[in-house]
Amino acid sequence: MNTTSHFSPRIRQSLATGAFLRLAIITVLIGSLCAIAAATIASGDVERPMTSTVFAGAGDINAVVTQYREALGGPDNGGQPGTILPGYREFNWDSVPDEFAAPNFLPGDFFNGTAEPLARGAILSTPGDGVQVSADSDNPTNTPVRFGHVNPTYPARFKTFSDERLFSPIGSNIVDLTFTVPGTQTPALVDGFGAVYTDVGTRKTSFRYYDRQGRLLGTFKVPKSQNGLSFLGVKFDSPVIARVRIKYGTARLGPNDSSTKDVAVMDNFIYGEPVAASSVAGE
Repeated sequence: MNTTSHFSPRIRQSLATGAFLRLAIITVLIGSLCAIAAATIASGDVERPMTSTVFAGAGDINAVVTQYREALGGPDNGGQPGTILPGYREFNWDSVPDEFAAPNFLPGDFFNGTAEPLARGAILSTPGDGVQVSADSDNPTNTPVRFGHVNPTYPARFKTFSDERLFSPIGSNIVDLTFTVPGTQTPALVDGFGAVYTDVGTRKTSFRYYDRQGRLLGTFKVPKSQNGLSFLGVKFDSPVIARVRIKYGTARLGPNDSSTKDVAVMDNFIYGEPVAASSVAGE
């Protein structure tokens, strides 16, 4: 039964126009939602919400770093090959030899060696020119410490948590960290990752955690500490992290920093024991 037949032609036309407009609005909304979903999938940031615990601090960070190590459980397994449970892995940059430090680039797989002490299951990459460890004070090329060869103001701005080298991408402010079973090329997962930052001036510095399928587990901001130290560590309930995207401030290191740019570099990396992704249930 056509219920509009009892109305005048003008009213029937108005009703029809209103129905058309409602249909058009619904179509636009559906189209917009589909476009948003498509953009999200294209960016690789399909979300997979997971329960996590955040450890964060600025200034004197010794206590929060200790708490994070304890939360990961077990001892520091150092650079021994293979998965060793319980435990976690940690490295600073002070053992890097001069030939792999500034002004030279660090090989991205330096901490994925096949033997102790470099079998730590960490691979570093950047969309920039490369990753670099700062020079120490007795390097043979007299390169300034704490990235002073990039900008002479940096040595006074950047502090260290463990003396005396620091780490940063060059030509970009992004680093991707992926995990393997230590000493192998086997993809691995960890249950947490944390790191020490120096000179975080804005809340733009962050970690983005991804699972094996590239789904976003969460984005977490690093606490600010201008000219000081910050720490951020996140622990999930099980090994789910395949990759961490690390964002350094708002700009890459450079000779012409201004008040509108925030640069930051890093010290110690701490993460859960890498386990083979194929051995983790549900992955």
